[in-house]
Amino acid sequence: MRLRHQALGILLSTDPTAKASEARALYDAALGLPPLSASACAEQITLTREQEAEMPGRPARPALVETKSVPARSPFVPEGRAALLHAICHIEFNAINLALDAVWRFAGMPPDYYLDWLRVAAEEALHFSLLREHVQSLGYDYGDFDAHDGLWRMCHETREDPLARMALVPRTLEARGLDATPLIQAKLRKVGDLRAIDILDIILRDEVGHVAIGNRWFHHLCEARGEDAVALYPRLVTQYKAPRLRPPFNEAARRAAGFTEAEMAFLLGDE
Repeated sequence: MRLRHQALGILLSTDPTAKASEARALYDAALGLPPLSASACAEQITLTREQEAEMPGRPARPALVETKSVPARSPFVPEGRAALLHAICHIEFNAINLALDAVWRFAGMPPDYYLDWLRVAAEEALHFSLLREHVQSLGYDYGDFDAHDGLWRMCHETREDPLARMALVPRTLEARGLDATPLIQAKLRKVGDLRAIDILDIILRDEVGHVAIGNRWFHHLCEARGEDAVALYPRLVTQYKAPRLRPPFNEAARRAAGFTEAEMAFLLGDE
């Protein structure tokens, strides 16, 4: 089984249901296999022109618009609550793609790296499926609201460097979910959507682990290249024009995800 090639194949799938189920199945299969060989880890996979054009695989809907064009929706009306949960569902769909891209794209990492990101893809697939089912219970479906493409855009910008990818996707964009989730849950609690709150509990628990994986491999690559992680991070933010994070921060979740005290001090402006 050529796990990295299969990850690419799932990434290119345009069917959200198939992508989610296949991502979970690939991780389950990987757990029953020996670790990837050195040659499988080192293999450089080259995209065909057709694959380049199809990257990443996604359905025709939702329509993708600029971030500022996605309207703010109130969770205190039914359509607004569905739109809010749809936005999170879209993030989770993109997160499947991000994890699969990390598996096939970056050669020469240790075997555990690839298993880590297959696990992330499987858990993001579960999150997407749970949220989609809940959105459907509200009378809508994935694709019924416009969405933006900011998460994949940063994935594309960091396609040449796994260190930049680890710094700016899991540790920056996805870590924002650690901060935002409790605030969203508080709003949903006011409207009594206990199912959504339960789903977000699952997502928050798993996302701590996903950000921890990003931290693990960011620090691994910093050490391998002789870089100071705290000093390098703001340089990467500037180089790749990544969002500059603003409080409030979920400090407990970020520490649980492996942010060091020096990194927390930088975020909090205490350095």
